[in-house]
Formats: sequence, C-alpha cells, structure tokens
Amino acid sequence: MKTAERSGDKLTVAEICKELRISPSTFYDWRAKRRAPRCITLPNGSLRIRRAEFDRWLDAREDAA
Repeated sequence: MKTAERSGDKLTVAEICKELRISPSTFYDWRAKRRAPRCITLPNGSLRIRRAEFDRWLDAREDAA
C-alpha cells in the first residue's frame, strides 16, 4: 500500500493535482472560490488535504446518473 492510500494520511497539493489531472493554478482557483476540498495550513504555509476529506469531496461530486 502506498503511503498516501492509508486513511489517516495527508496529501499535498501536487498529489491532489496529479490525481485529478489539473494544474496547481486550477486547484488554487477552486480554493479561492471555496470549491476545493478542505485544507490544513501548516506553519510554513504549505497545504495538506486529509485523504478522507478528499474522498468525501470526490463522492459529493459524483453524478447520480
């Protein structure tokens, strides 16, 4: 199992962007519009996203079709 696949792990913005196949600028645009998953801001200013939060965020965007 990869480190980022464990439920308690936190993902970087780069990992989120890679998984979604989006640019970092798109992620930050979504964040500014409050459309991105909730983030944790570390003391150095970098962001982390809990894997569980990211999965919840993805599930909320799934089509019911």
